[in-house]
Amino acid sequence: MRTGYLALSVAIFAGLLALGWAYHRTGIIGDDPERNIAIPKELTTTLQVKVAYDGENIYFRYRWPVDRPSLFNDVLVYQDGEWEERGGESIGPNPDFLTEDRVAMMIDDGSVPLFSRYGGYITIGDGLTTFTGVPETGEERTKYLHATRTDPNDFDTVRPESELEKLRKAGYFIDLWQWRSNRSNPIALGDDGYVAEERTGDAGTGPYFTNWDKEANQPRFMFDPARTGKTALNIDDVVGGKIGFDDIYYLSAETSVPFDPNIAWKNGDTLPRRVLRPESGSRADVVEPAVARWKDGYWDVTLARKMDTGNPLDDKIFRDGGSYDLAFAVFRNASTMRWHYISLPVSLGLGQPAQLVAEKFEGGAPDWDQPWAEIEMFYPGQVSWTRLTDPRKHPGAQKIAERVPVAYRHNEQQLALYGIEVEFAEEIRRQWLWTLFASLGLIAGLGINVNLLMRRRENRS
Repeated sequence: MRTGYLALSVAIFAGLLALGWAYHRTGIIGDDPERNIAIPKELTTTLQVKVAYDGENIYFRYRWPVDRPSLFNDVLVYQDGEWEERGGESIGPNPDFLTEDRVAMMIDDGSVPLFSRYGGYITIGDGLTTFTGVPETGEERTKYLHATRTDPNDFDTVRPESELEKLRKAGYFIDLWQWRSNRSNPIALGDDGYVAEERTGDAGTGPYFTNWDKEANQPRFMFDPARTGKTALNIDDVVGGKIGFDDIYYLSAETSVPFDPNIAWKNGDTLPRRVLRPESGSRADVVEPAVARWKDGYWDVTLARKMDTGNPLDDKIFRDGGSYDLAFAVFRNASTMRWHYISLPVSLGLGQPAQLVAEKFEGGAPDWDQPWAEIEMFYPGQVSWTRLTDPRKHPGAQKIAERVPVAYRHNEQQLALYGIEVEFAEEIRRQWLWTLFASLGLIAGLGINVNLLMRRRENRS
C-alpha cells in the first residue's frame, strides 16, 4: 500500500517538475493585435537635445536614432479600378513603413500643477484611444488635463466652455510642438498645438489637408507631370525605400495639379493621401529653419518659434531668465500613436540653472557648439493617471499624493517594465498563481516522498 502511495507521489512530483520545466521561460508577453498590444524590441532609446535663443526667437534641436527613415505616411494606391487607402495608423510598427517619424515636445511654465513632477502621465485618462478594451468610435479619445472635467476620471464630463476659458486664461494648458517627417517636413514646417480639454492644434489651419474628393470618390490632386515628370509614384518604390529626400514625393501647390480620372492609371500607382500647404494663425508659430534630414542612422531636426508669439492663450511665452518644464516624445521605425517613446519631465532654464540650459547667442542663427543633453526615453505602455493615483492598483499612489516626483522613485527602464506589466497584468497574475500551485505541489510531493521513505526504513529496521 505504502509502495503504491510512494509511486503515486513520485509520479505527481515528477509530473509537476516536468510541467514546470516545460512551461518555464515559454513567455507570457508578446504582441497581441486584438488587444492593441505591440511591444517594441527596444524598451528605451536616447533623445539628444540642444536649445538656443537670441531674445526674439528660440530654437530646439533634436537628434534620435532611427533604423530607416519613414518619408511617407498614409497613401492612396490604385488597384483594379479603385483607389485604396494604405498606411497611417497601425498597431505597432507599420511593416510597409507607411507611418511617418515624429518628434513632439510638451512645454509648461509652471501653470499646470504636477506637470513638473510627472510630465505627460498627468494627461492620460482611462479609455484613451488604442488602449486595450476601448471600443473604436468616430471620436478619438485624446490626452486631456484633468481639471477640464467635472469628473477627472471621466472623459465625457467636459466642463462648460466658460469654465474652460477661465482655465486657459490662467495658463492651464500645455503647449505642444510637433514635427512630422511626411506631413510637415518637406515644406519646412512644424505644427503648433496644445493639451487642455483635448489634444488639438492651435487656432488656424494646419500644414496639410486630405487628398480625397468624397463626392467623386477619387483623389483631389495628382503630381504635376510638367514639373515632376510623373503623375504618380509606384507603391513598390515607396514600400521598398527607393525614394529619397531629393525626389519629389509629396504633393503641394508647387508639385500638384487637379486629379485627372481619364488617365490610364495602372495597378500600383500611388498618391500621397495628404496635400501639404502653408499654415495660418497661431498654428503656424512653429517652423523649421531648414528641412530636417536623416543621416547615418539619426534624424536631426530643428524647430524654431518666436519667444513671444503674441498668442498667450495658445502658446507658453519664453522669457530671458525664465524656467520651464518639458516632456518629449519620439516616434520611430514606422510606429505611431501610443507605440512611441516618452521622457520624464525635464527642466529648461533660459539664463537659469536647469537640467537643460538654453544658450544665448547673437547673430543670425545658433552655432550649436554646446554639448548635447542626453535624455532617456522609454516605452510607456498603457499607464493612465487614474491607475497611478489609485492605491488599489498602484502601490506608489500614496507617494504621488505626497507629491514625490516620479524621477525620485523610478528610472526609465523600470517605468518601461511597469508599462508592460500593466498591459499583461492578467497573464502575469495567472502565471504567478500557476507558479504558486506548482511550487506547493512540489513541496507537498517532496514531503510525502521523504515521509514514506523514512517509514520504509523504520519498518526495515
